[in-house]
Amino acid sequence: MSEAETFAFQAEISQLMSLIINTFYSNKEIFLREIISNASDALDKIRYESLTDPSKLDSGKDLFIRITPDNENKILSIRDSGIGMTKADLVNNLGTIAKSGTKAFMEALQSGADISMIGQFGVGFYSAYLVADRVQVITKHNDDEQYIWESSAGGSFTITRDTVNESIGRGTIMRFFMKEDQLEYLEEKRIKEIVKRHSEFIGYPIQLEVEKEVEKEVEDDEDEEKKDDDEEKPKIEEVDEDEEKPKKKKTIKEKELATEELNKTKPLWTRNPDDITAEEYGSFYKSLTNDWEDHLAVKHFSVEGQLEFRAILFIPKRAPFDLFEQKKKRNNIKLYVRRVFIMDDCEELIPEWLNFVKGIVDSEDLPLNISREMLQQNKILKVIRKNLVKKCLEMFAEIAEDKEQFSKFNEAFGKNIKLGVHEDSTNRNKLAELLRFHSTKSGEEMTSFKDYITRMPEKQKHIYYVTGESRAAVENSPFLEVLKSKGYEVLFLVDPIDEYAVQQLKEYDGKKLMSATKEGLELDEDEDEKKRLEEQKAAFEPLTKQIKEILGEKVEKVVISNRISNSPCVLVTGQYGWSANMERIMKAQALRDSSTSSYMASKKTLEINPNHSVIKALKEKVDTDKNDKTVKDLTYLLFETSLLSSGFSLEDPSGFAGRIHRMIKLGLSIDEEDISAAVEEVDDMPALEETAESKMEEVD
Repeated sequence: MSEAETFAFQAEISQLMSLIINTFYSNKEIFLREIISNASDALDKIRYESLTDPSKLDSGKDLFIRITPDNENKILSIRDSGIGMTKADLVNNLGTIAKSGTKAFMEALQSGADISMIGQFGVGFYSAYLVADRVQVITKHNDDEQYIWESSAGGSFTITRDTVNESIGRGTIMRFFMKEDQLEYLEEKRIKEIVKRHSEFIGYPIQLEVEKEVEKEVEDDEDEEKKDDDEEKPKIEEVDEDEEKPKKKKTIKEKELATEELNKTKPLWTRNPDDITAEEYGSFYKSLTNDWEDHLAVKHFSVEGQLEFRAILFIPKRAPFDLFEQKKKRNNIKLYVRRVFIMDDCEELIPEWLNFVKGIVDSEDLPLNISREMLQQNKILKVIRKNLVKKCLEMFAEIAEDKEQFSKFNEAFGKNIKLGVHEDSTNRNKLAELLRFHSTKSGEEMTSFKDYITRMPEKQKHIYYVTGESRAAVENSPFLEVLKSKGYEVLFLVDPIDEYAVQQLKEYDGKKLMSATKEGLELDEDEDEKKRLEEQKAAFEPLTKQIKEILGEKVEKVVISNRISNSPCVLVTGQYGWSANMERIMKAQALRDSSTSSYMASKKTLEINPNHSVIKALKEKVDTDKNDKTVKDLTYLLFETSLLSSGFSLEDPSGFAGRIHRMIKLGLSIDEEDISAAVEEVDDMPALEETAESKMEEVD
């Protein structure tokens, strides 16, 4: 035997194996599902390669998975005639390179997740250590020699060129040296039960080698003459009843190895949907996705006509842990062509916003040896994609009929629907039907646009919304004051993706979507209200000019407001720039392009409430003496408090804190020297803030 090379497991894999070995899990049977699933993937790969190069199958035409229990030596062997692994594959795939899911799976396990989730994280092979002390992998790839990988999970594994076992041609044999308390997995009945539960719809024959006791009739050795005459005949041949003198016989029991096929059920998608039970769909979904829960909804359909394909689409109950991770596989739809698996990450098959939908598509029209480049140009695929999106929307509409089910769906995949509104212009209106938001009138439940419209007062012409960081932050927002007093409902858009969706969704059912925090808010005012507003504008013009002069570049303009009733002032943003919330989101982007901020950042307008006592008092001060030193300080204070209440962040928090402290001193009647010194400081405030601002710009 050639010399063994020893390798150390990557640290995270070592931790994972230690976790699997040293923790008690009741659901150990999933190891078989994982190993069979890996074997099926290996068979898919060789089958796919053979489409373009049939000689790849010269090393073994039959594609199968064979399970062989050896009770005597307590070994379970699982063989596949798949693609096999080269020495480099063994080193990388079984130990030295941690998959991205390794750490995530350990975290999930430690926070109480089920071990059966292991397959979703791409580390299913290591589940073998739930039942085995030692694992041996014998493998042969077309491009390499036969190797043995072996490990007892002590932090290292060995790889040896195989000179002991007979050649397997191509593929992999996994040998599990079973733990003493896990010998049930060598029992024929137990193996059949697990395969039926987890692997019934694997597309390759799963064979089980069983030992059968057969009774055989053999001739009695005493009758020598007869034995000599029949030497050439097989031992088991039945004796001809017509013979006058029957030969002497005796019955013996012999053990014989036979193979039984465990998954004779044909692929589920080729059957008539009416003949399939909910349990069958459930077990197919679990075998397809490695999920341990049932699906939320299923759509099974076939399309015929110019092109032909069948599909089954599932919606899971939960969103996966890595739903929006950049590096993950783009979708979960397996593409088959005439029952032959082609690929499971075809980006052209379904749009990104539907990346949570799982299932299979089996086309009759695509060529078997289609390449990724050809797929991108393929018209058939575009038609399939259009149909899949249409069927998904039908499925969502069906879920929406059941309030409880839709609530679960929205919690898990609401972000995807909003992403769809942003990206899919064709189906934007249909997707808008599925959006749900909290509002000023919805209480704890969420409301749809449709329900919102039914509650609109007669004179209300638009749909109003407010964006912000959280529901708590927007519920008492000053922007809602007049809208609430008029009895208008306002939707709370508090998910960061809402900002993107609403940029694309300009209206719903002919009603314009209007932001309560931006310029150009139309409030359906009557003539008297408009007239009063014009009068106030004229009366307060000196004050607005003075405030603009004090604040300078910090605001674009200062105007009289028609949207607030209880607050002294608010900051609104331009109709086409970012809202305060969008500015916050963009600032939080780690890799943002700061040059975008300069022209997209909000142009702020300070709106003042002419009916508020603070504004009236400030107007009197300005009318008396517009150079009054306290006006400057109060103006800054009002501006900064409105920055906060309008959802912006402070440019100069310490300056703001200083002003608040001076207000506290005044409130506590602390001696005049302090206050006069503080007032002198105020003279320098604008200059200081301008410096601070220019420094901020330099940092950007």
